[in-house]
This record gives sequence, structure tokens and C-alpha cells, in this order.
Amino acid sequence: MNKTLSLVEDTNSASIRCITFSNPPVNAMSPALPGVLIKAVQKAQKDGCRAILLIPGASGVLAGADISVQGKDWPEDEPLMTELIAEIDASHVPVGILLRKSALGGGLEIALACRWRIATPGTQLGQPEVNLGIPPGAGGTQRLPRVIGAETALDMIVTGKPITTDAAHTIGLIDAVVNADGAEAASIRFLEQELAAGRIPDPVGPRTITGATPEVFAAARQLAAKRRRGETAPIEAIDAVETAKNMPLTEGLAIERAAFLRCVTSAQARAMRHLFFSERRALKGHVGAGVKAHATVQSVGIVGAGTMGTGIALAFLMKGFDVHVTERTQDVLDAGLARIKNTVQSSINKGRVSAAAAEAILGRLTFSVGLDGLRASDVIVEAAFEDMGVKASVFRELAELAKPDAVLATNTSYLDVNEIAKAAGPRASDVLGLHFFSPANIMPLLEIVRGAQTSDMALATAIALSGQLGKTSVVSGVCHGFIANRSFAAYTREAEFLLQEGATPAQVDAALVTFGMPMGPFAVRDLAGLDIGWAKRKSTAHLRNPSERYSKVGDLICERGWFGQKTGRGFYLYPDGARKGQPDPEVQAIIDASAKAAGITPRNITDEEIVERCLFAVVNEGAQIIDEGIARRASDVDVAWVNGYGFPRWRGGPMHWAGELGLQTVLKQIETFDKYHDFWCPADLLIRLAQAGQSFADRDNDMT
Repeated sequence: MNKTLSLVEDTNSASIRCITFSNPPVNAMSPALPGVLIKAVQKAQKDGCRAILLIPGASGVLAGADISVQGKDWPEDEPLMTELIAEIDASHVPVGILLRKSALGGGLEIALACRWRIATPGTQLGQPEVNLGIPPGAGGTQRLPRVIGAETALDMIVTGKPITTDAAHTIGLIDAVVNADGAEAASIRFLEQELAAGRIPDPVGPRTITGATPEVFAAARQLAAKRRRGETAPIEAIDAVETAKNMPLTEGLAIERAAFLRCVTSAQARAMRHLFFSERRALKGHVGAGVKAHATVQSVGIVGAGTMGTGIALAFLMKGFDVHVTERTQDVLDAGLARIKNTVQSSINKGRVSAAAAEAILGRLTFSVGLDGLRASDVIVEAAFEDMGVKASVFRELAELAKPDAVLATNTSYLDVNEIAKAAGPRASDVLGLHFFSPANIMPLLEIVRGAQTSDMALATAIALSGQLGKTSVVSGVCHGFIANRSFAAYTREAEFLLQEGATPAQVDAALVTFGMPMGPFAVRDLAGLDIGWAKRKSTAHLRNPSERYSKVGDLICERGWFGQKTGRGFYLYPDGARKGQPDPEVQAIIDASAKAAGITPRNITDEEIVERCLFAVVNEGAQIIDEGIARRASDVDVAWVNGYGFPRWRGGPMHWAGELGLQTVLKQIETFDKYHDFWCPADLLIRLAQAGQSFADRDNDMT
């Protein structure tokens, strides 16, 4: 047996054979474990017990398939997880299973083959395989709808979202709920009672799929088109349920398995596995061995009650932190508090939180004018106006009043964290960046920016804090815009250049949405507010090389007071408060005049050029960011783009996508752009990897 695996067969109950298995950390069905469990189940059948209880050991999590071996050859002499499931399903001695914490993917598929499913409160159950670019492949599309009906099963499969014990019990996915303390003994008692009463559920296989109407499948496809646009796995899963709804289980399983095998080696599955592992390793290797975060972070101070400050406050409040918000004036503070309360009330109205939970959330909020109320805060996040003078002034005060072990964070999007840290004087080692994306209480990405003097303990605290907030985070070094905004600037730069050269805002946006982006760059800018970017461009205008090309289209639009949706005009028109923009002839006139002033003759632009110009610019800038050490790994750029800007997860992020295309191909096109356009000097890292026949992933894998 593999050294990490362990199995205990408990025969203390006269009628119930308990089989506890452990494969840390999450009991994944790695090679060897299915075979060990098959032998244990077969032995229990021969020993004459009346029922078998499977118990995932150690953490209690039942992860199912081992993601690290997906798409790879399985050892020929080792049984598959599907063979274990078949053994459980066919066992003449009925099998139950105790589920604790979670049973996801293959874990739930194992449970579905059991006659009884018992769970502790709060256990999560789901079929999230679509998040890895695959449909369920071990019976999820066949057994789950037989247990809970087609409509509910399809929703779980298409969204990939888990449900918890109470909901699972209500729909019949769970047969009994037992307390976490004494769960094993309680499960044995439940099975003994069921046996005594003769209540042995029938196997799932002979059951029919209820509710499998054409309307249900049409609704599932609409859901997939909305939630999983461009992804093939959800459609494969829906087809597997629909085509097998009137078939025996064995035939349905064959249909499902064929769909799984088509997807598991696909580019989409590779991309989504890449992101799965990239998101989990993004925060590793940044602090020294043995360095620990501050023992407790409960009290968080927020400087600024504007849009970002209140969003950050909400992010902490929703996760149980005590939050103190400060502002310079009472009127601005009052407006911020009203914004927080309105957001919480909206969550109540939408059923996301209960009235009691909302009361507790607001009960953790305190506030004051001036910074004095932050003296007891464990972490202080500055979200003041994006101006170096303002931020330096705040940090000079914080350095004096913050308690000695407090972490001092700035939410700056672009400004030099090292300069901000200088203002903190002797407290510079406590200073770092926590760059939240707006709205901060919703957007998953958090950039943790390490300054030149940031201590390992401060960084470790920020990393731990990001996990408590439920954020997907990357660590960035200091540069203008950090990882995300620096590379995004290259994206929007090319988009605006393309307007001057002959494309329209609608064409650029449509090409990138077709590629898989949730919105095009001009629709995004209108939504965010054009005045924000305009203010940043004006504040950094002195840094631009006057000999380099600069598009004034965005500036000219802003000079007219058109700041996007909030003013009814931006790159698009928004008549009567419309959310979807319409082409604006006056904007086109601005574009044409700008092109003429720059000596550019408009031409026909293809959608292919739009995608390549905008996204290869991201790849090239990303390569430079990596080579400079701003990002530790290329995959960090992918994590930032997927979670910050909605780059299609099924493409894996811009750096992975470039690797799939081939870096030689990407470099060749960038060299072509370099002949005819500004800002296209190929990054040294890109050249080195392309010449060596390597990808960004190869470079990441070489790192310790």
C-alpha cells in the first residue's frame, strides 16, 4: 500500500463493518486506494456482516478523483475509482457512507453508489467537475438525477456549486444528519435501526430519472450559456443526462464515460487544471520557512469611506471582522456608512443574509472622524484618494498612532508602495499594499504588494488575511500598476490605438467578447467611469515619453464631461439610463479627428488582429513583469487576469493561452507588430523561452 494510505476495519459492531480509509490531505482516490477499498468491501461481504459503513478518515473530506493524475496514464495493475463505485453498487451487503466537511466530484459519486448517505452539519456536497473542464465521469450524470431528479441535478452539475447538509437532506440526497461529535457511533446506530426496521434502500441504478422534460433540458442549456459561456463540459454533461434518461444505468454510464474521456484531455481541461493548481500555489514561496502571521487579526481599520473604502469594509465585515471606518469629515463618513447599510439591506432583500446575520454584521462596525479611532486595530487599510501626498500624510500619522504590531496597508492601484512606506519612517517594515478590485466585497482578486522593506511577518499576515477573506490572491512586487493594472494598461492601450487605425469601439468589444471576455475594454471603461482613468493619466502625464505614440481619444471624450454610464455618455451612448451602450456618432467623429491629427489613415481591421493586438500585448507585458521579478510565476499573471478581469477560465489565462498557441508563434507575430507599431519590443523572457522551445509553464516548473 502507498505510504500515505491507511485503512482500518472495525468489527466492534456485530452487524456493521466500519471501513475507515485515509489518504491525506483530502482522501483523494489516488492510484492504490480504490483497489485497497475494493478488497476491504469484498472481505466484509464474505465475513457475513449485515451492512458496511465507509468512513473517510483524517480530515473527513472526501475529494474523489485525484486531480494531479487527470489526463495522465493510470497504472495498468490498479483498479479505477469507477471500479470501486461498481463494487459498492453491486455489493449484496448494503453500503452506507459517513460524509464530513465535503464530498465533491468523485467523492459524491462514490456516495451516490451507497444505499445510505449520512452527513454531519455543514458538509458540502456537489459535482464541481465543470470547474475543471470535464463532466462528471464516474456516474454523476446518471446517479444524481436518479436520486434527486433531473432539474435539481442539472443545476448542481452545470453551475458546479455545492449544497450543504440541510439542503441535501431536504431533497433526499442525504438520508440522515448526525452531530460531528460522535458521528461514527451515531451512524452505526442509524444503520442498525434501519436494518432492524427492514429499511434498506434500493440500489440507485433501477430508478428512473424524474422530471426529465424537454423544458428542463432547455433551461439547463440556457443556464450553461449564461454561466459557462464557451465551455464544452457543461453541454457534454447535459447531453449525457438527456440521452441516457430512458436507458439502463450501464448504458448511461458508457455515454457519460465517453463524454468524460473526450473532455479530460482537451485544451479546456488543461487550462482549468492549470488554474486550479496556479491559484493554490500563488501564495507559496514568498516568506521564509517558519515565519508566522500575527497570531490574531480581529480588528481592522479602514481609512476612507468612499466607494473603495466602504467596499473593503464590507469585505471584512462579511467575514466576521470588527471594522472601524474613519474619514476626514462627518458628511463623507455619513455617506459611506449609508452605502454600507444599503448594501447589507440589499443582501437581506436578495436572501443572501438573514436579518439576524445583517444585524450582527453592522454590530461589528464602528466609525469616527479622524484617525485616532484606529489605535487598537490589528490591520489598517488606507483607501484614501489616489494621490501620493494624501497617502504619505496618512501613513505619517498611522506610524505614530498604530499599535506596534499592526500591519499598515495601502489600497493604491498604481502608486509606489516604497514611497508610501518611506512616509511611515521606522514603521516601513509594517507597510505593504492590499490592492482590492472594485467592488471590493465581491471581486475575488486581491493583489498583495510587497515593498522593499516589508517584513516577512507583515507579508505572512496579509497572506493569511486574504485566505480569511476568501480572496484569490497573488503577491506582486512594486512597479507602476503592479501585475494586474500594468498588464491591463497594455491591453487598453492597444484597444484605443485600434480605434485610431480604423476599428470601432463596438467591433473591438465584440471581438474580445467572442474570444471569451465577459465585456469588451470600452464597455468596461464606461462601466467603471472614465474619469477615474483620466485622473490617473493626467497625474502621470509627466512620466510619458513625448516621442512615443499616445492616443488622446479617451481624454477628448472626458474633456466633454462624458464619463460613461453614470453620465449617460462615454465611448457609447446610454439613453434613458440604459445599461447597454449604443454607438455614438460624435465619439466616432472624435476618433476620426484624433486619427487625422496623428497622421493615421484608417484601414480595415480584422477581429483576429484585434484579439492578437490586445492580448499579445498582455502576454508581452506579462513576460516583462515576470522577468523583472514583479510576479514570481507566469501563472500569477493568469490568476490575476482570470479573477480580476474575467479572462475566460477555460483558456487558462493569457500566459497559459500563449503557451497553448506556442511561444514561437506568439513571438513571430509580436516581431511583426514591432515593425509597424509602437510599444512592441519583444520581452527578453519571451525570446529566451521561444528560442529554447519552452513555455511559461516550463519556466514556472523549473522554480523551487
